[in-house]
Amino acid sequence: MSSKQITVKLTRSLIGTKESHRATVRGLGLRRLNSVSTLEDTPAIRGMINKVSYLVKVVS
Repeated sequence: MSSKQITVKLTRSLIGTKESHRATVRGLGLRRLNSVSTLEDTPAIRGMINKVSYLVKVVS
């Protein structure tokens, strides 16, 4: 039983962003600019991506 995967990429800098948004990006497993993380596609992850949608891009 394989679960769906979603790939996100950090496309904008975290400089000048809210601390909670920085924490969300770290929670998504993204560290530096252009870093990519593959995660399980759950409502919680979707919500995190939506919160920082101006910083990240869904690759897949």
